[in-house]
Amino acid sequence: MSVDISEIQSFLLCETPAAWIDVAKHPDNLPMLLIDHANCEKKAASTAMHLMYRYTDDFDLLNKMSRLAREELRHFEQVIAIMEKRGIEYDPANASRYASELRKPVRTYEPARAIDTLIVGAIIEGRSCERFAKLAPYLDEELQKFYLSLLKSEARHFKDYLTLAKKFAGGESIDDRIQVFLERDKKLVESADSEFRFHSGVVK
Repeated sequence: MSVDISEIQSFLLCETPAAWIDVAKHPDNLPMLLIDHANCEKKAASTAMHLMYRYTDDFDLLNKMSRLAREELRHFEQVIAIMEKRGIEYDPANASRYASELRKPVRTYEPARAIDTLIVGAIIEGRSCERFAKLAPYLDEELQKFYLSLLKSEARHFKDYLTLAKKFAGGESIDDRIQVFLERDKKLVESADSEFRFHSGVVK
C-alpha cells in the first residue's frame, strides 16, 4: 500500500531516531510493541469520546471524533487479534511519558483548551503515522502489511484534528501553539527513556 505521508513528515520537526527503530525491531521487544500499540489505540478512542462529551455543540467535531473512535477501536481489535494469534498475553503496562508530557502546556480556559487539545491530538496521530511507516520495513510480513494499512486512517486523523483546531481558533493563527507542542514532541522522541514504548524516546 502506497500512502503519501510527506505532509506529516514535513510537519514534524524531526524523524524518529534510528536508535529507537533498532530497539523496536528487536524480536524480544515485539510483545511490548504490540501491547503498547493496543494501549495507544484504546487511549485514542477514549480521547475522541471525551471530546464528544465535552464539545457537544459542534456537529463537525462530533462526526469526526465518532468516526475516529470507531476506527481506533477497530485497530485495537486488530492488534489484540495478532497478539492472541502469537500467544502474547495482554499484560498491564505503564504508559510512556510521551502523551502526558506533550499535554502539559495545554491551557485551561476555552476555547484555548480545545485548540491545544486538538493540536496535541494531531501531533500524536502524526507521530504515530510516521513511526508506523518507518518501522514497517523491519517487521515480519504480517505486521508490515498491518502497519502500512494504518497509514491512511492515521493521516486522516492528523488532518481532522488540525482542521478542528483551526476551526475552534475562529480564523486566528494557531501557528505559535503548534510550534510549542511540536518542540515538545521533538524533545521527547529524541531524549533518553528508561523503558521501550511505542511513543518512547531513545532507550539507553
